[in-house]
Amino acid sequence: MAQTAVADGHDAPLRHVLFRPANRAQINQRNVLIDGIGVGITAGVGSFLSVFLVRLGASPFQVGLLTAMPALTGMLLSIPVGEFLSRRSNIVPWYARSRFLVLLCYVLTGLVPFFVSQSASPTVIILIWALATLPQTLVTVGFTVVMGGVAGPGGRFTLMSRRWTILGLTNSLTVVIVGQLLNLFAFPLNYQVVFIGSAVGALISVIFSSSLRLPPQEVREGQAGFISLIRDHGGALRNNKPFLNFTAAQFVFRWGMALALPLLPLYWVRSVGASDGQISAINSASTFMMMLSYFLWTSVSRRRGERFVLLIAAFGVSFYPLVTAFTTQPALLVVWAGIAGFFVGGVDLVFFDVVLDTCPRENQAAYVGIYQTTVQTATFLAPLAAAALADAFGLVIALIVATVLRFAGAILLTVLGVGRETPG
Repeated sequence: MAQTAVADGHDAPLRHVLFRPANRAQINQRNVLIDGIGVGITAGVGSFLSVFLVRLGASPFQVGLLTAMPALTGMLLSIPVGEFLSRRSNIVPWYARSRFLVLLCYVLTGLVPFFVSQSASPTVIILIWALATLPQTLVTVGFTVVMGGVAGPGGRFTLMSRRWTILGLTNSLTVVIVGQLLNLFAFPLNYQVVFIGSAVGALISVIFSSSLRLPPQEVREGQAGFISLIRDHGGALRNNKPFLNFTAAQFVFRWGMALALPLLPLYWVRSVGASDGQISAINSASTFMMMLSYFLWTSVSRRRGERFVLLIAAFGVSFYPLVTAFTTQPALLVVWAGIAGFFVGGVDLVFFDVVLDTCPRENQAAYVGIYQTTVQTATFLAPLAAAALADAFGLVIALIVATVLRFAGAILLTVLGVGRETPG
C-alpha cells in the first residue's frame, strides 16, 4: 500500500501537486484541491443564506426547512441514487454537473429579489433549494466514490486532509470578505451582490471537478443495482461484516453527534449568556483546530494505524456535550470547542477511509448509498429528538443524552472491530 501511495505521488509535497503534477494521479489530486477552493468560496457565501432569508422576512419554519430538506431527501433517496450511480461506468460527469447545479442555486438565490417582491422571496428561495436536494444527494453519494478513486487506498488521509484544510481556509477567508462587502450596499442589494458573485466558486468547481479522469468503474452484467443484489445475492451484504459493523456503530455515534448540534448554541446563549463575539470565538476555535488536526491525524495514522486514530478521536469527542453541560464560563467553552474540533477531524478522516475499505469495489456507489442513508437519517431525526428532549427535560439532560449516545457509538466501534485491518 505504501508503495502505491508513493508511485501515485500521494506523499509528494503539496506545492508539487499544485504546480508541477508529475502524472495523471497528481493532476487529479490538483483538480480535487482546486475544486475545494471553488466549493469553499460558495460555502462561505452559503453561511449567510439563513441570515438572508431571515432579513427577507422568512419564518422560523422556513429557515428550518432549509436545514431539514437536504437531510430528508438524502434519507429517502440515497439508496436509489447509489443504485443509479453503480450502473454508470463513469460517475465523474454526474458528480461534477450535480455539484455545479447545487452551487448555481446560490446565484439564483441572489437573482430572486430582482423578479419577485420581498415578501414572496423567501418562498421562492426555499423552492429553489428544495429542487437542489436531488443533485445534492447525487453529490453526497458521488463525492465518496470519486474522492476514493482519486486518492486510492494509500492516499485517502493525505488527499482529504489537504482538501478539507484548503476548503476550510477558503471558506473562512470568504466569510471575512463577505462580511465587509455587505457593508458596501443597501439591503437587499448587498446580499444579492454576494450571492451572484459566488458564481466564481461555482465555475472553479465545475471546471476542475469535470477535469478528473478515473478508470471506468466495474458494472456487473445483468445487475440492476443494489436492490437486485439484495434479492439475488443477499448473502453478499449479510456476509460483509466489516461494512455492517461499521454502518451500525457509526449510526449510533452520529445520533450522538447530531443530537448535540442544535443544543450547543442554545446552551451557549440561554445558559451561559455568551455574546455574539464569544460565540464567534467558539466556532472559530472549533474550525481552526479541526483544520490543524487533519495533518496530525494523517501522520499518526501512518505510525499507529487508522483504528488507533478512530478510537482516540471517537472517545475524545464524546466528552464534549458533557463538559459543555457543566460549564458556565464562555472562555472555557472556547477551549472545549477547540478540543472537540481537533477530535472531529480524526473521526472525519477515518470514517471516510473505513467506508471505502468496507465497500466492495464492484458495487461501491450502491453501498455508499446505504451508508449515506444512515448518515442522513441521523442528521434529520436527531435534531428533532434534541428539541423534544430539551423541552421535556432541559438542555443539561439533553446534552448528557448526546454524550451517552456518543460513548455508546464509540464502544460499538471498539467492540465490533471497526478500522481493524483484515487479511487479504
